[in-house]
Amino acid sequence: MNLYLDANATEPLRPEARAAAIAAMDLPGNPSSVHADGRAARRVLEEARARVAARFGAQARDVVFTSGGTEANAMAIAALGRGRRVLVGATEHPAVMRAAGDATAIPVLGDGRLDLGALDSALASGGPALLCLMVANNETGVIHPVAEAAAICWRHGALLHLDGVQAAGRMVLDFPALGAETMAISGHKLGAPKGAGALLLRPGLDLAPLLAGGGQERGRRGGTEALPAIAGLGAAAAAADPAAAARLAFLRDAIEAGLGLPVAGAGAPRLPNTSCVALPGASAETQVIALDLAGMRVSAGAACSSGKVARSPVLEAMGLEELAGEAIRISLPWNAPEDTAARFLAAHAEMRARLARQG
Repeated sequence: MNLYLDANATEPLRPEARAAAIAAMDLPGNPSSVHADGRAARRVLEEARARVAARFGAQARDVVFTSGGTEANAMAIAALGRGRRVLVGATEHPAVMRAAGDATAIPVLGDGRLDLGALDSALASGGPALLCLMVANNETGVIHPVAEAAAICWRHGALLHLDGVQAAGRMVLDFPALGAETMAISGHKLGAPKGAGALLLRPGLDLAPLLAGGGQERGRRGGTEALPAIAGLGAAAAAADPAAAARLAFLRDAIEAGLGLPVAGAGAPRLPNTSCVALPGASAETQVIALDLAGMRVSAGAACSSGKVARSPVLEAMGLEELAGEAIRISLPWNAPEDTAARFLAAHAEMRARLARQG
């Protein structure tokens, strides 16, 4: 029986999100139309907006719907980075790295957390700046010291954009308390249908649109809203309780203890569902394929964006060059069964024995 352990690429669809998306598909109206069908669609849109805002402590008017996390990140960086130096954490997602362009990378410590001393020095050495920082890393699950980074940014008059895609729904995210100007989230990482995300704005902030159009989203993002995906995002945000996600830490810890292998970021706070483990001497590609044949769906590196297995720049930035091509990511979904650890450990042991026989 297959076991899906690649939630950081995409969470399984939540039943609440499925129901909301299907119901929205039956609505013929455009949310911008003023007739009865349009108003019915608008109610669904605004209910989803309110649900997203409530989950993350934002104001509903400050939630801008996008096509996903990539667009939300690009929108924030394009607007906030204009006329500013852009700084990025060295382990940021490729979507942020590419949107940031010629940015200054701030190194991370050996446990994967942002080097706050290096950030302080970088902000002190130049003019106005924007820091782009993920709340939690997609490969290792390492949680960055966001509050401390925000305080340093404030002291230097710098702006802060957060990529909350992996952290959303897996840990408590109180957007106002984080001290950032903006934060990106993605629906399918919460268990919603693919195709919708959101950018949260601090109160009073108004950004120039990345996509100009007919004035949707208060003029901040053109294009008719993808109502079924957005309705699913709202339902998933309401259902994705971080307290429920905490149960996954027990399964993650059982897997790590049973494997007895090096774990990237083991000494840092991490998301409860994520483990990045290395099998010395075995390539990540070999492991992913072997485990897939055994019904275990895992990934490695930035496979979620490229469709290939390669050396992990995240692990290289952490100084783990020798493990960068030998690590796989196990990311537990919201509905992971209670026997997940036992089943995965059995499959992994069989893989190791087979690799040992092959020599």
